[in-house]
Amino acid sequence: MKILVVADEESSYLWDHYQPGRLSGIDLILSAGDLKPEYLSFLVTMANRPLLYIHGNHDAVYEKRPPEGCECIDDKLVSVNGIHILGLGGAKLYNGGPYQYSERQMERRIRKLKWKLHRTGGVDIVLTHAAPEGFGDAEDMAHRGFEAFLPLLEQYKPKYLVHGHVHKSYGVHTFEREVQCWETRVINASGRTIIDYI
Repeated sequence: MKILVVADEESSYLWDHYQPGRLSGIDLILSAGDLKPEYLSFLVTMANRPLLYIHGNHDAVYEKRPPEGCECIDDKLVSVNGIHILGLGGAKLYNGGPYQYSERQMERRIRKLKWKLHRTGGVDIVLTHAAPEGFGDAEDMAHRGFEAFLPLLEQYKPKYLVHGHVHKSYGVHTFEREVQCWETRVINASGRTIIDYI
């Protein structure tokens, strides 16, 4: 299964300079947040495949203009072609803005999903905006990852955690497309990348 993952920065290759066929072969699109709703609507239309998204910390506009044809999976566990995908949007609380959470709030969100995780036998992909703490995050308060994600990864051993929030345009951050956290591949979806899910 070929999965396009996107976050934070609209890809001119897929939008401004889009050419027919560029999304052929894509089976699923995952958005890890902070993208224009029009961009997601464009991608889901051109690919004609499901697009699942969670909120980034700059996605307040989605309340008035949600991406058309796309499905928000914040605080949900969904299944696509037998792949279980868990959505946990938002960033670490740093200035009280929308879609920001304390560690305790994120722990509570995860705890509410435990029954669904148990019933489905776990999760294959965790879709988040922030990274797990210490794995692809940054040192400043706004871009520090959630410690609450670590027990989730340790217990359920998902194949992937896909996040955004830390991206090249900041310049000061070390950008790593992929890091390993125990048995989970942590993928930074900033811009765009492809996952070949086997």
